[in-house]
Amino acid sequence: MQYRYMGRTGLKVSELCLGTQTFGWGADEPTAHRMASRFMDAGGNFFDTSNIYNEGQSETILGSWLKDQDRAQVVIASKVFFPAGKGPNDTGLTRKHIFHQIDASLRRLQTDYIDIYQTHCWDASTPLEETLRAMDDLVTMGKIRYVGASNYTPSQLMRSLMLSEKHDWARMDCLQPEYSLLVRSPEWELLPLCQEQGVGVIAWSPLAGGWLTGKYRRNQPPPSDSRAGRADRWDDLPEQRETEQYWDMVDVLVAIAEARSKTPAQVALNWVLNKPGVTAPIFGARTPEQLEQNLGCAGWSLSPEEVAQLDAASAIPLPSPYNFIARYTRTR
Repeated sequence: MQYRYMGRTGLKVSELCLGTQTFGWGADEPTAHRMASRFMDAGGNFFDTSNIYNEGQSETILGSWLKDQDRAQVVIASKVFFPAGKGPNDTGLTRKHIFHQIDASLRRLQTDYIDIYQTHCWDASTPLEETLRAMDDLVTMGKIRYVGASNYTPSQLMRSLMLSEKHDWARMDCLQPEYSLLVRSPEWELLPLCQEQGVGVIAWSPLAGGWLTGKYRRNQPPPSDSRAGRADRWDDLPEQRETEQYWDMVDVLVAIAEARSKTPAQVALNWVLNKPGVTAPIFGARTPEQLEQNLGCAGWSLSPEEVAQLDAASAIPLPSPYNFIARYTRTR
């Protein structure tokens, strides 16, 4: 596995990031430990979690594995924002909530620092200055090494970078957007902005919650054991994904996979992995078999022709003013 710099920093992370949202949900502790160790054996050093994944179980299970590792060789990213309790201050990006949750995450992870601490979502109810100052203080205290964000618009990210520069605060060196063959809007502004500003990008849901694994096919019901075939995963309902363009794109994805002797998931992950500006896609796994399959997305590249085919099949019409700008300007 190759390693890449996280944006303009000197931090090196593996080109694949193991998401641990399944720890405590799809994978019990022994299974999760086996997968984490296998990922490290394959050269991976980068793990993503959150304080609220499975009510903290993800961090707890990752922590029980981490305590037996050489901590210096592991890069841990976690997040804060969503409700972690029933009280009025148990949510958001306030100084109070951030300071409380960093200590809770450190206890669960059984470590004294988190490598990359990310705001899990933009908080419209808390002054950005309050959030950034709190994060800067955590860097100064040694509880976190780098600051990141997830689910920010381009203007929100740029405003954060400008305020950090103005006040000499630790800046956001990592962005975690949703990005896949089904969600390509980051290409409009976020990816170019991150490249311009030296911000690393770790893409969440590069397989679109399983919709790019080839398990869903035209005019066939979703498998009963799949995420879309269950009623407990709010973000993966069929009506949110099924369109004629989606099915046409899956046909292209499957055809390329068959021609390459790869799986559709490996092709979809490789597409994200090699997109300009992407540091690492975040993939999860419920079983060691899924993990092994996903690891097969690295070590090779799609041809320019195959990338062009996937780009064309998954392209979405540009809204204004992007379409106007695209007509009259060109990239260098």
